[in-house]
Amino acid sequence: MKKGFFLIIFFVHQVAFSQSNMSLDSIFFNIATNNPQLKMYDAQIRSQDAAAAGARNWEAPQLSTGFWMTPYNPNLWKRQSDGSTGMGQYLVSVEQMFPNTKRQNAEEKYLQAVSSVVKENKNASLNELNAAAKQNYVEWLIIKKKLIILDDNQKLLEFMLKNAELRYQNNLGKVGAYYKAKASLGNLENTRIELENEIIQKRIFLNTLMNRDKSMGFDIDTTFENRHYDCLVTDSSSMLNNRSDIRAVEKDIQLTALQKDVERSKLKPEFGVRYDNMFGFGGLPLQYSLMGVVKLPMANWSSRSSKANVQSLDWKAEALNQQRQMMINTANGMTLSMRSEIASKQRQIKLFENNIIPALKRNFQSLLLAYEQNTEELFTLYDAWESLNTTQVEYLDNVKQLYLMQVELERIQEIK
Repeated sequence: MKKGFFLIIFFVHQVAFSQSNMSLDSIFFNIATNNPQLKMYDAQIRSQDAAAAGARNWEAPQLSTGFWMTPYNPNLWKRQSDGSTGMGQYLVSVEQMFPNTKRQNAEEKYLQAVSSVVKENKNASLNELNAAAKQNYVEWLIIKKKLIILDDNQKLLEFMLKNAELRYQNNLGKVGAYYKAKASLGNLENTRIELENEIIQKRIFLNTLMNRDKSMGFDIDTTFENRHYDCLVTDSSSMLNNRSDIRAVEKDIQLTALQKDVERSKLKPEFGVRYDNMFGFGGLPLQYSLMGVVKLPMANWSSRSSKANVQSLDWKAEALNQQRQMMINTANGMTLSMRSEIASKQRQIKLFENNIIPALKRNFQSLLLAYEQNTEELFTLYDAWESLNTTQVEYLDNVKQLYLMQVELERIQEIK
């Protein structure tokens, strides 16, 4: 029974541990699902789509009632003694304007397109959030690699210190390098505290992006794909297809054209009908009038506002075109610059991997062997260890810079 209980506990622990590791894709999924900024955009899109449902609205009918051509003298309302009818009527009037179909079509197209700009802005915000998440993920990944190097170097220092203590007790070694190594051991512990605190900050930031409890613990998957973008296309059409913020400006240009159609449609005449029914006083017969109504907004004095709005929208479209061109131009320049920096950084990292670090490792291993055979001093071995440790950390800093450049390039190109 106890054995089965412990097996269950072990299984639950393993499941919980496996669930605590999060890949970059799962972080992206949580951001897209739970981030409040994206939910705000969703609410705006629904609001604007709901407003589009009222595009084919009619003007409200006008109802009026009251006295019509009625004398002030009430005695004249009655039938006269000579048999003539009274004077005055009571009027009930209804008027209804019919909407212009072209104007309704233009307004409907405009209102249906309004949310398209917000949708692209949402995608642009998602790209920025994902880039921020990817940046913190990469920095967390490099910190974990630094901690591995720190653990290895701590073991080496502890070995060197124990060996030095034995030598000092047997009067075979000098004490100066011993204290230098002892101080470095303390510095490694300080570095560990800083790195572990940075991990806590990264976890809080990612939990914030995912709209989760900020103290919720999880670890990251240590895999990150190092992509190559040497053949990345940087022309205007590809930039327009990839970048949501540029597509948002493009949608805004299209929206401006639809808004101009709405303003032009306001210059079209609108027709209506008016029906009046009069109840006569003092035997005056029931009467009515049926009249057609037409609005003429194309007159000079009534069309100034719409014409001014059309001209204003022309200049707005021109400004948006220039904004789009500026964004494409800036993004292309940043892409080419980033590709050059990435290529340079990749060459530097290859030098670290193929030449510098292997040579320093061989140098340290040869000195360590000589030190174990009492043919080399601790100071020389410590100097070799310090060079190797510093270079390994420098190598990881260069890898982090390369990863962050890739993150920035993927943000600029909006590469998923």
